[in-house]
Amino acid sequence: MKVLRTPDKYFANIKGYPFDPIYTDIFADDGTEIRIHHIDEGPSDGPILLAMHGQPVWSYLYSKMIPILNDSGIRVIAPDLVGYGKSDKPASRNDYSYQNQVDWMNQWLVKNNLDNLIFFGQDWGGLIGLRMIVDNPDRFSKISMGNTGLPYMPNTPKAVIDEVHEFRKSNIKLTPLNMSKEVRKMDSGKTHPALKFMYWQKFCWDTKNLPVGLLNSAMMEKKPNNQIRNHYFFHKLGLSKISPYMSDLMRAYEAPFPSPKYKMGCRAMPSHVPIIPDKSLDAQKKAREFYNKTNKPFLSVFAGNDPVTNDMEKDVLKMVPNAIKAKNIGGGHFFQWTKPKELSKVLIDFINCLL
Repeated sequence: MKVLRTPDKYFANIKGYPFDPIYTDIFADDGTEIRIHHIDEGPSDGPILLAMHGQPVWSYLYSKMIPILNDSGIRVIAPDLVGYGKSDKPASRNDYSYQNQVDWMNQWLVKNNLDNLIFFGQDWGGLIGLRMIVDNPDRFSKISMGNTGLPYMPNTPKAVIDEVHEFRKSNIKLTPLNMSKEVRKMDSGKTHPALKFMYWQKFCWDTKNLPVGLLNSAMMEKKPNNQIRNHYFFHKLGLSKISPYMSDLMRAYEAPFPSPKYKMGCRAMPSHVPIIPDKSLDAQKKAREFYNKTNKPFLSVFAGNDPVTNDMEKDVLKMVPNAIKAKNIGGGHFFQWTKPKELSKVLIDFINCLL
């Protein structure tokens, strides 16, 4: 396995991320060493929140929440998944899988001997973290999650599976704008979720220089379409750094990727979300059975206005009979950034048994 490591200098001028890096070495199945980064902030004797990010972000996503949580006496540990942030980045598409991410983060968890954890995960952080809890139940005391789930679709119609496979192989060219336009055409109550998510999967994989900063800005900063279009023009020319539309947030999310070859994780991982039956089916079934029977305190907190996961909360509440449902707080997909005070308050109340 070939592994890339982003030099520290690319993170030197990121605003609002004053946290000291901590690194842990784990090993892939072939013996390759992989370095995983995390931050550990707050009182050493406080309750520990393990906060896990998703796609295509890194622990920077929690930078607005960490001071709020710390001020409430909560210690926050936030890792960067392999392929993201300051963690190492395997260079081949074949290196990435749902199971590999779970295995790598399990190693990280055990090697750091973390226990009595309160979990919070969003997007891929939820899919991976919820499986980590199943593998290490004694290390977690409480579970919370939002804008994520444990997809399990064993009965997906063959026609849908065939359409997804054909679409992935097609020559259709997608951009951020026409991808969003196509998805918005679909009625969430009638269209199978796989037929919507396949657009994101194909766009990510087919786009060798994935515009990570632009995509995150579009979801967190709500820039007008003309600015998105204009910055994408600069990006396509390889001139993002001099784009007049470049923001501090864009810089933070482009920082982990000095060149397109570092973006393999961001390109590959969407295709491993199990929207149709795949190799993860048995592990997903086992995990869902665990949550159906767990007596651990469990909190579901969704934005309620996230087009990516709007339909998932009903499934989560069905999967976890003892789950507490928090009020939807808004903020879209990455509500850690757009609603940091509101989400922090919900988590603080959950940790302090006030919900």
